[in-house]
Amino acid sequence: QLQLVESGGGLVQPGGSLRLSCAASGRTFINYNIGWFRQVPGKEREFVATISWRDRATLYADSVKGRFTISRDNAKNTVYLQMNSLRPEDTAIYYCAAGIIGVKNPEDYTYWGQGTPVTVSS
Repeated sequence: QLQLVESGGGLVQPGGSLRLSCAASGRTFINYNIGWFRQVPGKEREFVATISWRDRATLYADSVKGRFTISRDNAKNTVYLQMNSLRPEDTAIYYCAAGIIGVKNPEDYTYWGQGTPVTVSS
């Protein structure tokens, strides 16, 4: 089993920045793609970004491209999501997930964290 714990969420003003962390435990996550998703109550979970285990290739949703950066530190079993130029529409609960074949589809991810809330408001 792989356990994932997100942290770093909070309240930030529009234009501000936050860095989310996803810490893995239980087993190494070096062979897993790690994705970030977000969800607003009443809406479907939305893909944000993913990073592959093989070559650290990254992929972003169009809505966050150029503002968010995903990175991973395999030695620390941690993945980060640096979020800059935040907008009110980025407000959501952010989840990290691990999957062998995961890319954009949340169903391709096996393990999920509990989520961390992000609120962008003045």
